[in-house]
Amino acid sequence: MSQHFVGKYEAEIKFHLPDPDTFLHKIKADLAEPFTENNTETDCFYENPHLPLADNSVSMCVREMVPSGIKLWIVKGPGASECKAINIDDCRHVQNMLTTLGYHCYLTTTKIRSIYFLNDIHITIDHLSGIGWFAEFAIMTDEQDLLEALYQKLMATAKQYGFPEEMVETRSYKQMFLAAQ
Repeated sequence: MSQHFVGKYEAEIKFHLPDPDTFLHKIKADLAEPFTENNTETDCFYENPHLPLADNSVSMCVREMVPSGIKLWIVKGPGASECKAINIDDCRHVQNMLTTLGYHCYLTTTKIRSIYFLNDIHITIDHLSGIGWFAEFAIMTDEQDLLEALYQKLMATAKQYGFPEEMVETRSYKQMFLAAQ
């Protein structure tokens, strides 16, 4: 996996994207490099009714990306910027292990995602069916004390593409999918 995804913490900002084609044209004109384009990402979110992860502000999912073939086990939290992901070979095997440990998949989400690298920033263009289009700007780091400076860098980059700070979307995709149910 790319060095873009190495780190314990993720500085990230997200915006509703009114015109994905125009935004894509702009970032490509600035030489953003494609990592994956138009992948279907399926996330299965897990919870244990006897030891709820949500009680500790933790979210866990198993993600499969097609056609890239990337498979990930992702844990976010307990801090808002904490994000850990590992490559896995077999989603079904990990899901069976989680079931054995008492977890169950309570939410399955699907989105279409393209990921681009613009210098040290990774930019995603996401489509959530029935919810809309979004752009995310993110940088991973192992240094928690860098998060505020990285957020400012991301915001400055987003502003170059016409996204003012007032347009930041603070809800996670998981929260959006749960609200749409």
